[in-house]
Amino acid sequence: MPVPSCGADWPGCADSASLNSSPPAMKRSRKEKSEASKQAIDTTLRACLIAKDAAFNARDYIVTGSRIAFLAVRQCEKELDQIERQVDDATPAAVTQVPEAEARELLACLKFTIDLERVGDLIWSVVQRIHGLPAPLNSKESASLIEMAQVLQEMLARVYQGFVARDLGLAESVIKMDYDMDQVCHSVFRQYLEKGAGRRSYEVTNLLFMAQAFERAGDHTKNLAEELFHLVEGHSVRHVRKSR
Repeated sequence: MPVPSCGADWPGCADSASLNSSPPAMKRSRKEKSEASKQAIDTTLRACLIAKDAAFNARDYIVTGSRIAFLAVRQCEKELDQIERQVDDATPAAVTQVPEAEARELLACLKFTIDLERVGDLIWSVVQRIHGLPAPLNSKESASLIEMAQVLQEMLARVYQGFVARDLGLAESVIKMDYDMDQVCHSVFRQYLEKGAGRRSYEVTNLLFMAQAFERAGDHTKNLAEELFHLVEGHSVRHVRKSR
């Protein structure tokens, strides 16, 4: 499966200077977004798709051991790193050139790309561990990882759709799906804490690390859904949900 490309560059310091080139008397309408905001949104949405593609290819690699899938995950991780650096470099200058509402949106895009970069790192760590195993995981162990990869892929798809449509229903569903990720991870840990690893201590240790990596990737994706609530409603839902 082809890996999404990071073709469009996010505006750097040189580009941000161009924001000052308009005559002072010229004002944008309230509904018209700046070029910086448009590019930030496009870049963030592309990062969501790249992370989703990484989850898809990780699942494919667990199932088939495909070399193409392995390389695709690695490429996704590199592209997410590049996007995170670009957005991090461009945001400080960009937020000073836009109204408050757009500045909030730019900061949300920055938070999105930071979490998505971590998701890419965690997915890549899973694929690397599988690649380094001396023997394949058994079918039950693989099934747990496949399930987690599928759930993560769907969470990322809903985050993307929710960001496009500002749909808090999709954001809410992502937060609920993180519970499913946690349950699969906990079941893997319970299984081996109760019966031990036996002679397969190396494989089981790596399995636990991989399950934990997927669980953490789910947490970062849940952060994206919570950030979408913050962007749309203007306040965080994190502490409110924890207190309930």
